[in-house]
Amino acid sequence: MQTIDIARRCAQLGVTADACNAFTLALHQGGLDPEERLEAAVYLLRMGGDYKVAYTQFNQLYHEGQFKAECLDIMTDAFYTPNIKLMKTRYEKNCAALAKYPYLFQTNFPKFEDLPLHFYPFDDNGYLPFDLAGQKFGEYINFNHPVISRNFFKDLENPILAQDVYSQYELEYLYDNVRPSEDIGRENHLYLHYASWETFCAHLQVLNIRRILEKKKIVFLFGQEISRYPIDFKAEYGVDYSQYPVKPIGVQDVQRLIWHTQLSSDNGGDFFNEVFDNHPNLLCMPSVMLDDIEEVIQSYKSEFDRADKLRTSGTTGISFNNKLAEKLYWSGSRSDKDILTTVFLSQDTYIGGLDHATRIYPALFFQPHFSNIDYDLFPDEKGRTTLTSDQYDRIRNSSVFKAFKYIKTFSPLRRVTTSYAATIRWQVEKRSHVKELDGKMVVTSDLTVDRVANRSFMIDPEDRLFKDSVLVRFEDGKTNPRATFTALAAFLDLPYTESMTYCSEKGVHDVETAEGNVVGFDTATVYRTYDEYATDEERAYIEFCLRDAYQFYGYDFHYYDGGSVDEKQLEEWMKGFTNINGRIATSWRNNVLSDDKFGVSVEGEHVSKEVDETVRQKILDQICKKNDTIRLRIGKAMIDGLYFINKNGQPLRMMPKLELDPALLDQPLYH
Repeated sequence: MQTIDIARRCAQLGVTADACNAFTLALHQGGLDPEERLEAAVYLLRMGGDYKVAYTQFNQLYHEGQFKAECLDIMTDAFYTPNIKLMKTRYEKNCAALAKYPYLFQTNFPKFEDLPLHFYPFDDNGYLPFDLAGQKFGEYINFNHPVISRNFFKDLENPILAQDVYSQYELEYLYDNVRPSEDIGRENHLYLHYASWETFCAHLQVLNIRRILEKKKIVFLFGQEISRYPIDFKAEYGVDYSQYPVKPIGVQDVQRLIWHTQLSSDNGGDFFNEVFDNHPNLLCMPSVMLDDIEEVIQSYKSEFDRADKLRTSGTTGISFNNKLAEKLYWSGSRSDKDILTTVFLSQDTYIGGLDHATRIYPALFFQPHFSNIDYDLFPDEKGRTTLTSDQYDRIRNSSVFKAFKYIKTFSPLRRVTTSYAATIRWQVEKRSHVKELDGKMVVTSDLTVDRVANRSFMIDPEDRLFKDSVLVRFEDGKTNPRATFTALAAFLDLPYTESMTYCSEKGVHDVETAEGNVVGFDTATVYRTYDEYATDEERAYIEFCLRDAYQFYGYDFHYYDGGSVDEKQLEEWMKGFTNINGRIATSWRNNVLSDDKFGVSVEGEHVSKEVDETVRQKILDQICKKNDTIRLRIGKAMIDGLYFINKNGQPLRMMPKLELDPALLDQPLYH
């Protein structure tokens, strides 16, 4: 029996749940004729199946010209008509608010029944628009999708002019981030221009325009009214904004966050910080350890608690560490977000380039740092794998990140084999003299496994922090800085300023921000391979395991030949892991195995006294065997490729790569 026949039989027997499952499966399998698809969709809708599956079929059939009248009637009765009252009420409230608004020069609001678009709710978040004149459904729209789709703030010489903005999220973003004219002592209204008055009015069914009218900082223009941009408010309204003094940026003015992620160690993060340093529209500091930031936030809260106790006791003249902290305290805010913003605003040496008279509020540019990013892979019985990272879970659960309404995320990526070898170099040169950190012995981890398990370039489409994200190749930033940072500024909705044409720290040009870092846009670290810190076999294994990332992000293989791989090939590669194995063994010998206060186990037996060379070697052999087991398991899983999912079973996807304008390239793209 075909699946559709099974579905029909279950329906005849009254086994509704099984029938719904079978009809859904039949639709997913495909191969049904239009009559069968309509039959399945109608059953699902009427009998409590997945209404989205049914809705999608009705829409597709209508688009294909199959049963158009029937599908439109069903969709209208089931999805549009029950919501007419709500949309009409919203439309009338928006019209009433706009009718009183001083900077809207239209008064002929159409009747609700005459609007050119109907919006058919598809789910709790979005709609399918229906053009009455063309009798066509448009693509699904979520007006609250948290993505800024264009570079609104590319040019800050003149008041912001935005064309045909129909996203509720973007409208509120513009409203919240464009500063009032009174704050900067010059005309700074936000001009929203729409090509069609009727289309704008149709969207008043689904938008909340009243939210953005409160401060009267928007001017609405339609069609030929664009000629009025920008309005001379002194001449037309008698308002002279030049009489107002410039108001310094306040803590609670900052509403948007740019999260500069730490994809892995030695990934070029410092370089990107140097480019964004001194930007006039950013609160920007170098990367900071997340633990340190959390300690600073807690210290502010302790200071506020101390002030509360003093006030309760009747003490006057309470003192604070700085004026911004004092101002924040008396404002009544205790949020982690506002404390973090206060910390950034207090760093005069890092925000010396901040323009307090600019047209927009600055974004907070934040790179919380970890000593390392660790990922675990958890496969299930269906061949799917879930990625987990305690470090990124801390970010996702952070009250700071949750508090920012507007978040842009970008992740630098450096060729993985290069960052792998550079990290080993750093551990050898910077940590070889360190025996203990935070009560734990310092040993070299198996960085081959760390790197192939770290797939943080794969993002969860349901994760709020990655809804508006892009990956930027370190090599592009070095070899084509003009093209790269013009594109990155556009993505982040910033102007590409003169400050982005050089590298700096605290505004000082071309400094060595960390020992061993090359200066400025020097491309030496693009082509440096650190051969003394990695073998070709280690790097071939890494390239094989991450071959999907290499292909997606435009890296050629340098060590893996791209051919088929079996278990024998993996074992051959692992025989050549002499560099990483030697580094691990040396760190254990110099630290753990040279100190009898740190107990270890050999073949299940706890060893807590000073050990001789034979026991030391057994321990090292045990470590090597364990590492090889993990390397082989991951490599074997990658032979067929892993299917990565989030905790809800939805597939992860590659973070989009920043695309560069070919006209701005100074050199051919790096491969």
